Amino acid sequence: MSEPAKILVVDDTPANIKLLGALLESRGYQVSTAVNGEEALAKVAAEKPDLVLLDVMMPGLSGYEVCRRICSEPATALLPVVMCTSLDPQQERVKGIEAGADDFLSKPVNQPELFARVKSSLRVKALHDELAILNANLEKCVAEQVSEIERLARLKRFVSPRVGDLILSGEVDDPLKTHRREITVVFTDLRGFTAFSETAEPEEVMGVLCEYHAALGRIVLAHEGTVEHFAGDGVMILFNDPLLLKEYELAAIRMALEMRTAVAGLAAG
Repeated sequence: MSEPAKILVVDDTPANIKLLGALLESRGYQVSTAVNGEEALAKVAAEKPDLVLLDVMMPGLSGYEVCRRICSEPATALLPVVMCTSLDPQQERVKGIEAGADDFLSKPVNQPELFARVKSSLRVKALHDELAILNANLEKCVAEQVSEIERLARLKRFVSPRVGDLILSGEVDDPLKTHRREITVVFTDLRGFTAFSETAEPEEVMGVLCEYHAALGRIVLAHEGTVEHFAGDGVMILFNDPLLLKEYELAAIRMALEMRTAVAGLAAG
């Protein structure tokens, strides 16, 4: 069962505070009181009420100034404020709207009107609170998704995209479990690369390796292989481990043929 709404009654006249407090408590609301603007602002910050019934004419800070300060604070900007006044309702309504008031009551207070306006303002407050919770949950979900995307991006620097998806999905207890009896292994390196690297400039060697690995990497991914190891010009690629593939032997052969064609093109360049 939810707790009753908390209402702060602000008025410098003790009789008005007593009357409003008694009426609201009779409907099950929690009531706290303040006799001036300074005390009202302190109780808003300390007690976090759900609604403020605020007298307009008070010594020190007027009700308008109190309302403006409540609305200017991010933590209380959506706190409903109902202003109570015995002055000209049309003129005071304009001033109250400019100060940020949500609703108005004329003095002497009419009980049915009081309860109706309080109920309406509290309903709006409840909707704002529900929306704030939904927004907070949405922000949390977005943050988690962004974090997951960042993790996946980092992971895909070291494994193929499909393996990365498999690891992060959690759909398989051990996505990296080996299938050693059912795999095809392809090992490739550049013929004559050792002799080339001993005579060429380091920048030229690194340039060749970058082009070579970039070309081979695209081909490996296209044929759904998994790079198990690479060092220099040597690359080992697995098929059917950890990703299960149909006709993985043929996939390995097709990949090797495409690699040979691609490297021939690089050599011509």
